[in-house]
Amino acid sequence: MSASAPQPLRIGILGAARITERALIAPARSGGHRLVAVAARDRDRAEAFAAAHGVERTHGSYAELLADPEVEVVYNPLANGLHGPWNLAALAAGKHVLTEKPSASNAGEARDVREAAEAAGTVFMEAFHYLFHPVTRRLHELLASGELGALRHAEAMVAIPAPEDGDPRWSLALAGGALMDLGCYGLHALRMLAPWAGGAPRVATARAGERAGAPGVDEWLDADVEFPGGATGTARCHMAYGRLEMSLRIVGSRGEATAPNFVLPQLDDRVVVRTADGERTEQLGTRSSYAYQLEAFAERVRRGTPLPLSAEDAVETMGVIDACYTAAGLSPRPRTTL
Repeated sequence: MSASAPQPLRIGILGAARITERALIAPARSGGHRLVAVAARDRDRAEAFAAAHGVERTHGSYAELLADPEVEVVYNPLANGLHGPWNLAALAAGKHVLTEKPSASNAGEARDVREAAEAAGTVFMEAFHYLFHPVTRRLHELLASGELGALRHAEAMVAIPAPEDGDPRWSLALAGGALMDLGCYGLHALRMLAPWAGGAPRVATARAGERAGAPGVDEWLDADVEFPGGATGTARCHMAYGRLEMSLRIVGSRGEATAPNFVLPQLDDRVVVRTADGERTEQLGTRSSYAYQLEAFAERVRRGTPLPLSAEDAVETMGVIDACYTAAGLSPRPRTTL
């Protein structure tokens, strides 16, 4: 390794969640980072996970992993309701934190996480990986260049087939629901349009349908937002849909652009642009959005390179999520007490 090359991150993993393989393991391997430790509620499961993915060692508890001095970065892919408490614990232990979204159960807890990140002085980032991929960057470039004209409307749809009934995403106590698991992407994508919309959006109306047998847990939720500059937006999510759909469409006064899968552009890297000059399809590359994300996170930790995401951004996103639940007649998600 040359003197100028940054040292690999030393990463500890909370839990053995299925998303970890694609969201962290593969990007860490390709980036040359160390997977120092993993902890799970079941030690045998942690041992199996470590053996399967080349993690150096296991710990008997999450707290034990946080106390490991060799772990400098904590990746938190636990159930939604456990994001906030363990993010707080990791920050209190002086670790950098890459947390799955959403970073907390509600805006109040997100504010606590922000304060903890400020006190720790470490890097904290919510894993909205889509934002780092060229597909999303290209959508923003099309607005910034003026090719689409002034922003008029944006709509996001994020939907998947239903998880099994016992999945924690259907648990109110664990901060489940379609908006928390899926709709947060659409709302975040709309929030990121603020530079071309006169500012951040506010929730105008929202509607939701509860999951049968899971009171208070949204199976689907649709939200309408309004931007200060006059543009409008819709964010729809559904966690019991007939197929996977993760599209983002941006409409301007001179044209529009659509990303058929902005959340997982490695599966579909197209941006379709329609203007008075005609229609064209741009393909932006199928390198994983998670790889771009970990690369940017490592640059921040090692070189201080600015990130587009922060603990403050996470607070703003959770505020919009809470507002959607309230507008739809549901309650914001409760905090989890460890």
